[in-house]
Amino acid sequence: MKKKVAIQGIEGSFHHLVSKNYFENIIDIEPLITFNEVVNHLVSEKVDIAVMALENSIAGSIIPNYALIDSNALYITGEYYLDVQHNLMALNGQNINDVKEVRSHPMALLQCQNFFNKYPHIKLVEDSDTAGVAQRIQSQQLKGIAAIASSAAADIYKLNVLAKSIQTVQQNETRFVIVERKANNSSKINKASLKFSLNHKRGSLAAILNIMSDCKLNLTKIQSLPRIDTPWKYAFFVDVTFETFQHYEKAKSIMMIMAEEFKVLGTYKNAKQ
Repeated sequence: MKKKVAIQGIEGSFHHLVSKNYFENIIDIEPLITFNEVVNHLVSEKVDIAVMALENSIAGSIIPNYALIDSNALYITGEYYLDVQHNLMALNGQNINDVKEVRSHPMALLQCQNFFNKYPHIKLVEDSDTAGVAQRIQSQQLKGIAAIASSAAADIYKLNVLAKSIQTVQQNETRFVIVERKANNSSKINKASLKFSLNHKRGSLAAILNIMSDCKLNLTKIQSLPRIDTPWKYAFFVDVTFETFQHYEKAKSIMMIMAEEFKVLGTYKNAKQ
């Protein structure tokens, strides 16, 4: 029986492409509108797995998704880096001068900001999904409106690509994570996502970072997030890679003592090897 995977977006979305690439078509995909719905479906066991974008090389971290994974006691069990090429598309017969409005996901708009600085007459409108806009343009025959989406979406919904690869930086990658209700027990683990909080003592963050270094952990990501329950206090989300699991276990045991709060968000195989 195929596992069911929840994604934010429809066929042709970047989440859809990641799911197909990562799982190699051995899954059934459940397309949803928001990340909240994705997580709710996973928590309520309507699906087995979720795929969620976590950060982009141009726009940075998608902080609400960190909070969703953390607050719902979910686990990161894998990751996938997708080369994201944004394309401007509209109905056949339309050109860039016909476009009065571009609709897309906020992250896509942010990643393409420099391109639209050249077209001040175009209004940028946030929408829930890149491919969803492409689908509506075709189904409703919306003239004067364009979408930013993948080339796959242009093919699926039979739209004309007005401009290719319009993102500000051509090498544009998004990191997606595989999320499940249970932790990964694979023997190929060499990366971990951790969360911890520290007291306000001077040097407390430096001390815990030194522990990672001394235990031969490589820090690949650090992100602070305000703690809602304690104003002006922050939690730190970090990603670390390691050559041996014993190094990680040693560092974890020390950090658990040093931190006010310590939590493992997931262990998995590093996709950047």
